[in-house]
Amino acid sequence: MSRLASGAWRPTASLAALRRRAALLARLRAFFAARGVLEVETPLLAASTVPDLHLASVRCRLELPGAPSGRGDLFLQTSPEAHMKRLLAAGSGPIYQICRVVRDGEAGRRHNPEFTMLEWYRPAFDHHALMDEMDALLADVLGAVPAERLTVAAAFARVGVDPHRDDLDALRRRAAALGLDAPSLDDRDDLLHLILSHTVEPDLGRGNGDTVRPTFLYDYPASQAALARVRPADPARDTPAVAERFEVYIDGVELANGFHELTDAAEQRRRFEADRAERARRGLPVPPLDEHLLAALEHGLPPSAGVALGVDRLVLVAAGGGALADVLAFPIDRA
Repeated sequence: MSRLASGAWRPTASLAALRRRAALLARLRAFFAARGVLEVETPLLAASTVPDLHLASVRCRLELPGAPSGRGDLFLQTSPEAHMKRLLAAGSGPIYQICRVVRDGEAGRRHNPEFTMLEWYRPAFDHHALMDEMDALLADVLGAVPAERLTVAAAFARVGVDPHRDDLDALRRRAAALGLDAPSLDDRDDLLHLILSHTVEPDLGRGNGDTVRPTFLYDYPASQAALARVRPADPARDTPAVAERFEVYIDGVELANGFHELTDAAEQRRRFEADRAERARRGLPVPPLDEHLLAALEHGLPPSAGVALGVDRLVLVAAGGGALADVLAFPIDRA
């Protein structure tokens, strides 16, 4: 006799939700087909992974003929980004992918460690042109109205924070005034993320009634560039250096993250090494450098913009909200 609780073998999503999901995936593919964007597939398993401080990769050991001792240490990918950039460097032109990715340490009402991602890249686009296309996609699949567009500075100004100029002590004082417990945080970007997630994000992308109106945040602090270009400061205009990236929110939930992509191999190597050093300082696993990606950048990545969108959350918005389990056949606790 089964030791499972009654019904625990069943999917958590209804058949109606799964049909809605299938229809949305078909609509996404039609959107890109109409624009001549090529669908591609890249590996889920790879020899390296992104050293981003806020992402945790799952490491696997496979029995691989030819590998040292017959074994190979590989990583489940948190995003197809590195492989897709290698395709861009090889001359693929505009490409997209709908794939499964895995991120450790992410589980909850709006998170599942394994999830579906839509990622696409547009040569000759900057982040503003890609925001235009994201707007068109959300209008097509959700019936969304044109998005609100806010600089990160304007969004933080709503809660009395200057994300580009406030120092660590000023951010701690402001966090305390906002009712946030942050005395143990000693990293400026960690404090900004805490303030953003608790006081700014909940009000982003709020439509009226049945109207879906996304919010795009753009021009992040230069320290949060990740794999994006940095626009230098302009002292004559008293403007700070900013990362040319954007995030998309609907109903207070982050839906997508896009970059005007960094193409400088030496700068990318420097950022990877800095992230690896900080991971070591924090006692986090340190992945090997992605030399394949760095070689592709050295060969020449065309000027491009790219964005990754969480498909499960997109389906959830289309369904009117709830929990991810409502739109997944088998979330992690039933996998």
